Amino acid sequence: MKRSCVLSILVGGVFFVALVSLYRMLERMQLAEQQHSRTPPAGELDMQDFSRFQQKIDRLERLLGDNNRLVATLRDSLLHHRASWEGARGRGGASVNVSSAPGQADALTGCRVEEELMDGVQLLDVYDLLPFDNPDGGAWKQGFEIHYQGNEWEEQPLELILVPHSHNDPGWLKTFDSYYQDQTKHILNNMLIKLSEDSRRKMIWAEISYFSRWWSDLDEQKRAMVKSLIQSGQLEMVTGGWVMADEANSHYFALLDQLIEGHQWIQRHLGVKPRSGWAIDPFGHSPSMTYLLKGAGLNAMVIQRVHYAVKKHLAQQQTLEFLWRQSWDSSSRSDITCHMMPFYSYDVPHTCGPNPAVCCQFDFHRLPGGRVFCPWRKSPQPITENNVKERALLLLDQYRQKSRLFRTPVLLVPLGDDFRFVESSEWDAQFSNYQKLFDYYEQHPELRIKARFGTLTDYFQALQRHLQAAGTTLPTLRGDFFTYADRDDHYWSGYYTSRPFYKGLDRVLESTLRATEILFSLTLAQMRRFHGDGRLAADFPAREHFLRLIDGRRSLALFQHHDAVTGTARDAVVVDYGSRLFHSILDLHQVLQSSAHWLLLLDKSQYHHDQATPFLQTDDVMAAQDALPQKQTLTLSSEPRSLIVFNPTEQRRSVVVSVLVDMPDAHVVDAETRQTILSQISAVWAEPGRASTESFQLSFVADLPPLSLMVYHVTKASVGSAHRSKYTLLRSDGSEPPPVQAEHFQVSLPRGPEADAPLTLRNKHIQIWASSQSGFLQKLRLQSGLVRQVQIQFLWYGTRSGMNRDRSGAYLFLPGEEGAQLYSSAEPPLVRVSRGPVFSDITSCYRHFTHTVRLHHLDGHAGKSLEISNTVDIRSEVNRELVMRLVSDVASGNRFYSDLNGFQMQQRRSLTKLPLQANFYPMSSASFLQDASSRLSLLSAQSQGVASLRQGELEVVLDRRLHQDDNRGLGQGITDNKLTAARFHMLLEDRGGGAKQVGGGSVSHLSLLAHLSSLSLSHPPITMIGPVNHPLLKLRPFMPLGSSLPCDLHLVNLRTLEDPQETGSPSQEVALLLHRKGFDCSSAPEPEPACTWSAQEEVDLLQVFSPLQFRSLRRSGFTLLREDDEQDSAQQQKPHISNLRPMEISAFRAELK
Repeated sequence: MKRSCVLSILVGGVFFVALVSLYRMLERMQLAEQQHSRTPPAGELDMQDFSRFQQKIDRLERLLGDNNRLVATLRDSLLHHRASWEGARGRGGASVNVSSAPGQADALTGCRVEEELMDGVQLLDVYDLLPFDNPDGGAWKQGFEIHYQGNEWEEQPLELILVPHSHNDPGWLKTFDSYYQDQTKHILNNMLIKLSEDSRRKMIWAEISYFSRWWSDLDEQKRAMVKSLIQSGQLEMVTGGWVMADEANSHYFALLDQLIEGHQWIQRHLGVKPRSGWAIDPFGHSPSMTYLLKGAGLNAMVIQRVHYAVKKHLAQQQTLEFLWRQSWDSSSRSDITCHMMPFYSYDVPHTCGPNPAVCCQFDFHRLPGGRVFCPWRKSPQPITENNVKERALLLLDQYRQKSRLFRTPVLLVPLGDDFRFVESSEWDAQFSNYQKLFDYYEQHPELRIKARFGTLTDYFQALQRHLQAAGTTLPTLRGDFFTYADRDDHYWSGYYTSRPFYKGLDRVLESTLRATEILFSLTLAQMRRFHGDGRLAADFPAREHFLRLIDGRRSLALFQHHDAVTGTARDAVVVDYGSRLFHSILDLHQVLQSSAHWLLLLDKSQYHHDQATPFLQTDDVMAAQDALPQKQTLTLSSEPRSLIVFNPTEQRRSVVVSVLVDMPDAHVVDAETRQTILSQISAVWAEPGRASTESFQLSFVADLPPLSLMVYHVTKASVGSAHRSKYTLLRSDGSEPPPVQAEHFQVSLPRGPEADAPLTLRNKHIQIWASSQSGFLQKLRLQSGLVRQVQIQFLWYGTRSGMNRDRSGAYLFLPGEEGAQLYSSAEPPLVRVSRGPVFSDITSCYRHFTHTVRLHHLDGHAGKSLEISNTVDIRSEVNRELVMRLVSDVASGNRFYSDLNGFQMQQRRSLTKLPLQANFYPMSSASFLQDASSRLSLLSAQSQGVASLRQGELEVVLDRRLHQDDNRGLGQGITDNKLTAARFHMLLEDRGGGAKQVGGGSVSHLSLLAHLSSLSLSHPPITMIGPVNHPLLKLRPFMPLGSSLPCDLHLVNLRTLEDPQETGSPSQEVALLLHRKGFDCSSAPEPEPACTWSAQEEVDLLQVFSPLQFRSLRRSGFTLLREDDEQDSAQQQKPHISNLRPMEISAFRAELK
């Protein structure tokens, strides 16, 4: 009853305030109308009157916006109270559940409400708690003095497991091939010999890229020896990925793909499955990676590079071992046991205990007379009968101190470093000397230590055994471990952006690989169905194409290495990586073209594969590994040229497709229906003020069903019949622009006050205003009435100055004390505005970048985002970093959100107690700011660093050029900059019902519209061109799906699996990988997209993929290992009906028919 009264009063208050607000607004409108009635006719207005009138409209607009936000805030407050009351009755537990939000979000069934995190260790709270004061900890400089009584192990002895390892970077200072020839193959050759000499010896290996290369050189006898070592437990494959992947810049598609490639190779050749993860060198750690590992069947992992202050805090709490839980998961399904190394590094001096000067004495590779020595000036000693007691006790002290940081008496101590165990002598020195120490411990049980060589599986089995015996569990932890600092204020936030050209090329290969995988798999299935007996087309080079796919997978996988996609390798190594990416893209284009050719032919007997002159060619041409793609120009005539557009996404979408043609008049029709397609001819600007006379951009609106290949015909049109862009050119200093050469286009050159008026563009959904001085965005208004100031700025960061001071480099971002400086140019920019029926844009031409904001005139939700593109060239600069900043009036406080690997969003807090560089975080694909009434999202096609240093601001680093090494081993700066493209979508959304400010650490998600926009940005349509002077074969569109998949269901991949009997050949099975995305409750897309969504977790895959049919469908682990397949007894009566939970990835072994 009391609640009912409160609710009535609250509703009455809302109604009263809304009524007063509307009355006040109408009064203002009437006054404005009276003033307007006294205004002279438009032709008699001078610029001063026009300006005043514009100000009045702006003021009215702000009043409307204020009123909308006021009503929204009151409504949200009401709905928040209602949700709280209902939630208190019906919802238990913390964290995030699938539920419908009230109010506007009633339409958003299955969405996820922003919720505060309550249970376990929250890393956001840890950051709030820590002083980051870095006092001297003594022997453990970044820690504290560790004490023990000596009787702690009376009941249970210390159980020490020493894990030999060799960290082999697949490229860093040398290329992959050079490292293999010079070091890695010798390590593995010696491993085979030395482990076989003594069954007590053990080792772990992580990088399958190297192991597979070595395996190919082995004879059958040695391969049998390797398998024997694995089966006996002496050699363990850990993680099992193609590389030890970076966890900041890599997208989850690539992370999972390199894991699949590694696991599939291991299963095929070694017959085992990795159980434990080993990530000792990535520069920070992401929970997205742990989710993938858990889904791939791993149950434990080891990590190393975590901020030294966080390590110290967790060590003090004895929480260096924990159950790492996904922030969005209220259950324990995603938990994985994680061991965090406590000290500075993974090398021997920093792994046996807190004192590196002592631990270094037990790195027997550093014995006197060798090439490596201890910097603490105390060398190791060979273990003899005379010194074994003293040596054993000295080492035992370190072991005991280290063990006090953990909750059980089981102690993990790695033994290794980068490219260790190359020489036979090192194997002997390490194993023989440690065995003498272990023998001494065994002979003296009063020391209460049992020591042995072991693997990660040995360690984690012992850990679980002790936990179960004690009847206890490890604490849970949520969050991520970015941004990493290894000492002082040295934050590793520079590598989030280093070598941005190659970060972009990485994503191009990723999207090309995914598109090719899907089309190739569909092609093989269609061929088998067409022939009826499972045969493929005789002339179709299926095996050759499959080998190209494998090479593409492995090139992408190799580049996920933590010194590749990070941009932290030597120049020559970067060229090697780039060449692999480049050649893989070219090879995949062959597979795409050939597959599309067969699928499109109405008469399949006309298919003929000709690698030298393919029937179709992609319109984007890459000339070299370090060059941006260029579009080839189509020669038009009255005979139609075929354009094929492939939509690699699972959603029907309207997109703008652009090609280059050789004349300013062209006509586009749908080849199937003969319907004319809306198009626009734009200039191709050879220089800012000079348009090409040989090439013109033809842009048209394509309606693309999901996974479809659509056919369009382009012909020469009569002169003047095509819609042409209209241009306005301005100079910011008011000076006359240089002579404009654009003879085929209407160009205006405003002068005087007209040139100072704000620039404005609009479509059905958005109106934007931009400065005529800079061309940069200033304000947005949505159709709903929401208005936000959103200014775009460009800035420079320099680096520190002065003698003996560390400076920014490939890894570190160490900005100068002056902070960011607003970009200025001696020469004023040329601002170019284009307007047309398909798109309109504003381009600003500066010395170091060309910046474009574009609105597409598209129906539906596709036109609601603002496209931003920057073409950056800072090759003339010294020690500078270029940044794009958004400055808005979103009341975001000190919080913003950035994505982790394109898989989930993570709340960030900008903390004044941390240096500027510590407040930068990785952004693989998305970031947003929000308040109670609005959200501003920035979606990206490439990874980079992002920060929100002040309320309402969001800045992304575009490129870095740094002329010195930052003393992290690379030995060079990064000065191999390229002309680099950076593409973004910006999205402003109302936040309606369900929006609320959450006090503590919280989980939030992209909106449904942001997910769809990001999908479109990351997976653009692929355009292919039909041949010139070729008889026009009858092509029929290929549309494999009857409708879009549900909006929140993403087809991660449809990956053809290798034939288990015939190496290098495709099988009839595919890996079907689906990701059901979590989306935010506070914003419903209007108008609604064509796809649907539901709160139901149960999904009928036959219905979703209709009319595609499955001959078989079996749920499996993420890496499709046979032993992870659901058994027949576990299969449902209807295996095509499966539970797909929000945020979860699901993997199926399928056979299409």
